[in-house]
Amino acid sequence: MPRFLTMIRINEQQLSPETPFPADFEQRMGALHEEITKAGVMLDTAGLLPTSEGTRLTWSGGKVSYTDGPFTETKEVVGGYSLSQCKDKAEAIEWTRRFLEIHPPEWNVSAEVREIQEM
Repeated sequence: MPRFLTMIRINEQQLSPETPFPADFEQRMGALHEEITKAGVMLDTAGLLPTSEGTRLTWSGGKVSYTDGPFTETKEVVGGYSLSQCKDKAEAIEWTRRFLEIHPPEWNVSAEVREIQEM
């Protein structure tokens, strides 16, 4: 069964750690995580710390360079991910749609679903 990596993209300037979550957000997200886990789909998921705590490594000209965050030139960053095992891409997209719909309508959150190339 194919595996999919879903990258959740956020605008860090718009969603800071101080951004309040709706009162029932965690309950609705917990219910979806329980459902997707019981369905045998979810392999792993997590949010990521802000880019201010990250380091970007770049390979160029035969050398590795390091850039500590925040990455101000980037408006949209990967703020979380999930690793799932679904029967096909349509199922992975359906779970991702349901995940996005839990978020408040005034937030701008996007997701990129990519099938993992098995080696």
